[in-house]
Amino acid sequence: MKFAHISDLHLGKRIHQFSMIEEQKYVLEKIENIVKEEKVDGVLIAGDVYDKIYPSAEAVALFDLFLVHLAKEEVQVFVISGNHDSPERIAFLGELTKKAGVHLSQVYDGQIEGIEMEDEFGKIYIHLLPFIKPVHVRHFFKEETILNYTDAMAVVVKNMKINTEERNVLVAHQFVTGASRSDSEEISVGGLDNVEVDVFGDFDYVALGHIHRAQNMGSRKVRYSGTPLKYSFSEWQDEKTVTIVELKEKNNVEIKEIPLTPQHDMVKIRGMFMEVMNPLNFHGMDVNSYLHITLLDEMDVPQAFHRLAAVYPNLMQMEYDNLRTRERREVQVRKEVAKISPQDIFAGLYETMNNQPLSEVQREYLLEKIDKIWKGEV
Repeated sequence: MKFAHISDLHLGKRIHQFSMIEEQKYVLEKIENIVKEEKVDGVLIAGDVYDKIYPSAEAVALFDLFLVHLAKEEVQVFVISGNHDSPERIAFLGELTKKAGVHLSQVYDGQIEGIEMEDEFGKIYIHLLPFIKPVHVRHFFKEETILNYTDAMAVVVKNMKINTEERNVLVAHQFVTGASRSDSEEISVGGLDNVEVDVFGDFDYVALGHIHRAQNMGSRKVRYSGTPLKYSFSEWQDEKTVTIVELKEKNNVEIKEIPLTPQHDMVKIRGMFMEVMNPLNFHGMDVNSYLHITLLDEMDVPQAFHRLAAVYPNLMQMEYDNLRTRERREVQVRKEVAKISPQDIFAGLYETMNNQPLSEVQREYLLEKIDKIWKGEV
């Protein structure tokens, strides 16, 4: 059984006031072509279909057209809601769309029923889990101790009644501990919404959404597909792909990536103003790329942004990197650091190194030690 795994379409997204709808239409057509060429049996869409809970009419129309095109190819489509989506809107008409082979996650009610498929190796069950928070799970499992996202996910999985003798695929939208992030995600401060990868041990493949960089988590069977487009300049050197996953017999999973070439790329360039004004100085660069330009001139250039935008119509950001701006940044950093307490500095370092915050016991121990240091007792 072969699947195309995608996520985080963020249809209707705007970046620095630029609408991405035409770029999204272009890349969805690319994905449709990959689905045809790879002859996949199903498409897994792991959440954040839209960029907003209340999507624009053109975003809804674009996704509707995408589903229609996939349905015409007679592939099964599996869609879940992400943290940017309204679970109710994604679930709407779910029973009706099943007849067209489009399976939509329902609002979480404590029950996740596997959708059965079958091939020459036997049965496969696709489990659609919309984005959840601990509060959602506590409502249905009051007798369980659920202190964090990992606890919540463990309870959800335990109550799925998975037949581990068969092959099982989970489509989910969560932040797995250790995932490499970019600037375009919305993740809770301190990583409080992270889930440990071990909770997914019963699945043969976990199609994840939420993190925008394609990557495996712990093993090849737990994977983020990443966004089909770059949504921040922190991703400008990333290669966007569609993940193709093929499940053969039990415990035999093959994964490959098919590159996605955007209509207009996201690019960063640096140089003196007069150098940047001539696109020929940046060989092979499309002047219609979405640009972040860093000027190295020591003096501000009058009307620099507007003059550059006349050459590069999709200029999104411009900044200076010179002695003045570097000194300003250093002063700002020093001011910000001066406001941070020693315990917060240590707590931040601990969390960076261990991918989890200090426990209450550890925090109390830290405060006790710091207090003794200030008093000269250590």
